[in-house]
Amino acid sequence: MAVVTVLRGVSHGRLPLLPHSQLPIVRPRNIAYRNRPNVLRVFARYSQAQDLFTSRLQDRLENLPKLVEDIVQTSLSTGPRGALRLAQGVQAVVGVGSEWLQDVSKTANSSTGLPTQLQLGLLSPLYLRKLFERMGATYIKLGQFIASAPTLFPPDYVQEFQYCFDRAPAVPFEQIQTILREELGRPIDTVFEYIDPTPVASASIAQVHGARIRGTGEDVVIKVLKPGIEDILVADLNFIYIAARILEFLSPDLSRASLVAIVKDIRESMLEEVDFNKEATNVESFRSYLEAMGLTRQATAPKVYRQYSTKRILTMERLYGVPLTDLDSIKSLVSSPETSLITALNVWFGSLLACESFHADVHAGNLWQLRDGRIGFLDFGIVGRISPKTWAAMEVFLQSIAIEDYESMASALIDMGATGKDVDSKAFARELEKIFLSIQDLDTEIIVAAARDTSTNATTVAANVAFDERQMNALFLDVVRVGESYGLKFPREFALLMKQLLYFDRYTRLLAPNMNMYRDQRINVVSNQRQRNIYQ
Repeated sequence: MAVVTVLRGVSHGRLPLLPHSQLPIVRPRNIAYRNRPNVLRVFARYSQAQDLFTSRLQDRLENLPKLVEDIVQTSLSTGPRGALRLAQGVQAVVGVGSEWLQDVSKTANSSTGLPTQLQLGLLSPLYLRKLFERMGATYIKLGQFIASAPTLFPPDYVQEFQYCFDRAPAVPFEQIQTILREELGRPIDTVFEYIDPTPVASASIAQVHGARIRGTGEDVVIKVLKPGIEDILVADLNFIYIAARILEFLSPDLSRASLVAIVKDIRESMLEEVDFNKEATNVESFRSYLEAMGLTRQATAPKVYRQYSTKRILTMERLYGVPLTDLDSIKSLVSSPETSLITALNVWFGSLLACESFHADVHAGNLWQLRDGRIGFLDFGIVGRISPKTWAAMEVFLQSIAIEDYESMASALIDMGATGKDVDSKAFARELEKIFLSIQDLDTEIIVAAARDTSTNATTVAANVAFDERQMNALFLDVVRVGESYGLKFPREFALLMKQLLYFDRYTRLLAPNMNMYRDQRINVVSNQRQRNIYQ
């Protein structure tokens, strides 16, 4: 990841090396006595600037051994794979740079000059996204992180990196078989009697295959880490971390922007996604929450087969159903799609408080209506953990949405965000009201398709919902942008929560268009104290 910092300050190389006491005091004859205070003020400011420079230099020298130690340890953990990734990175930069030069040449004769996108070069959102895609899995995941964290990154970059969510190409099945043999430590056919060579899904770091366990005949899915991904990920993230450490060392102002802290957050989040032992723990934690709350008849998550799972492969129960956006199919499985939605909402809202972590990616592919009538929560690679401070503010925030009390909403967001100045809560509330009223204006298209069976003359009607996820993200960006204009910086967990609420808002428009999920008495938006006590 490329980071640019602009260093502003005094050119200290011009400062004399003499101590203050040895500086000659020149009194030109044409300077009147009354101007002497001005001369003294100049020397006082000069002295303060020199003291500040000396203090900063001393701080940097004190921090230098720690920086060197950090760089050495990180480089050792990277190993020779770092050199390979550097070569691949140079190749990617040359490729995207060539694209940029071609685009510049096309607009060189334009009377309006170069567009902003071209002026920024490879650091513009468009070309940086293209560079990330050429760099492969790590940077695609990093792009997805940027797209999912509007509280941390500029809006233009968040919107452009939405393209990183597109389907990734599949790895040949022969390579998947090799990984399975290595991880299982025995022939594949001694564990699975069948594995479908065509993947069920393929993402940037893993792909999923359907299978059947030998002996029991249980249907499962196997999530397999793509070959070489972990080495590439470690090398790339270590490079990004070193770059951030050096930049923060050279420009202390960046430490106030928490550059290294942000990079650490990215690194921990992405490394957690490639450790399937952690994902298995997330799934089991959610299943324990469902059991403790007596919700196993209403919802479920896949059973994990630990004996057939490792850090690089995850074997789980295969759940059969349809996405929560497939209205026609849902109607064939349950009598009331609205009831299914209410169940999904109550289970998810309850997990915010009663579960160790909450599902932070409830898009249609991960939230299903199962054939047995339950709601299935799939793929726990991305989860969130909410702090007590954020949760307390989030309770007020959700309640204020329900009653459209924008002043309370503003107060909750002020309590949640970090700010160093007083905020005009009434003005902030007016801005929030404009934004949340615009939710009703989001375009949602219900797609209805009809097909006639010529043999039976029967007509089948299928309905689905389509909406632009970038439009959803733009709405949330408005909240973040307005908050920042008032000096607020929201935690990342708030961004994760808001995005899930927008997903549920879309499901509501399709499955229960007359229902207000914040006001409906059947939905426990804020979990009560009794739930907390039961689980604990």
